[in-house]
Amino acid sequence: MENQKQVFEQDLYLHGTKAQLQIGDLLKPLQKSNYQDRIMNHIYFTGTLEAAKWGAELAVALAKEEAGAHIYIIEPQGDFEDDPNVTDKKFPGNPTRSYRSTEPLKIVAELGSWESHSKEEINHMLAGIEQLRSEGLDIIED
Repeated sequence: MENQKQVFEQDLYLHGTKAQLQIGDLLKPLQKSNYQDRIMNHIYFTGTLEAAKWGAELAVALAKEEAGAHIYIIEPQGDFEDDPNVTDKKFPGNPTRSYRSTEPLKIVAELGSWESHSKEEINHMLAGIEQLRSEGLDIIED
């Protein structure tokens, strides 16, 4: 949990994904999830590098050319709320500074360099997700 505390400026938000996007693009809800085969009502983002890294590393590539992991600096274009999937469920409060919105997120920059988790850590996390799926417990409250 110590890495969860690496927080940027209070109003700096990040979105991790495999999608190759451009500055000025809008991330919008009602699109296919990065993690499940379904349309999401919300778009998710964070205020910590650790959560953004996991988002980028665990996202499913939506196309062959979108295989790399990206972390974008975003600006919410409307109201947002704490992500109920982690807030007070997995962690007390919201130490991951995880949020969701039904309004678009505007990409203002891409984080140029960041240190990825090890392949072992990523594979361990993917195995945990697969275990949850096999038990029908990979539920995203959206």
